[in-house]
Amino acid sequence: MDLGKRLKKSRMNMGFSQGNVADHLAISRQSISKWENGNSYPDLDNLVKLSEYYDVSIDELLKGNQELKNKTNIKESEIENNSQSDVTIKDEGLILLVLTFLSFLTAPLGLVISPILINRNKKTNTTYKLIYLACVCCIAFNLFIVYGFLGDIFGWGTTTVEYLG
Repeated sequence: MDLGKRLKKSRMNMGFSQGNVADHLAISRQSISKWENGNSYPDLDNLVKLSEYYDVSIDELLKGNQELKNKTNIKESEIENNSQSDVTIKDEGLILLVLTFLSFLTAPLGLVISPILINRNKKTNTTYKLIYLACVCCIAFNLFIVYGFLGDIFGWGTTTVEYLG
């Protein structure tokens, strides 16, 4: 960042207008504008007055705050690392959703797979609620299929009619 941008940022951080700063330094507002746009530079006396008025060191105005730059770089790398880990969490949600729908096809095994998927599901997944809903539907569907198999084996729900004639 060049001197003009640092001057403008410092002024805006303090909430001053260019007119306020010009009045304080007893110069024209156009001079402040030229400094902030990089068209000219303040002399040493004005630079000292600016640093006092903005409550920053001359070193910060001229070179920028190196410690702040280092902290910013560290925060940016942390944000980048967090966004990469979020991608893997989102992928896990999609994988769980696919496994939930596949457990519909494996009727008896769906009763075992669905509770495992519900346990694995986390609030950070993008499809968090959809996975729960699909797992509950899968369990209900699998119970219906198992009931049908057992009903066929044991003859539940079938009636026989004897002809007495």
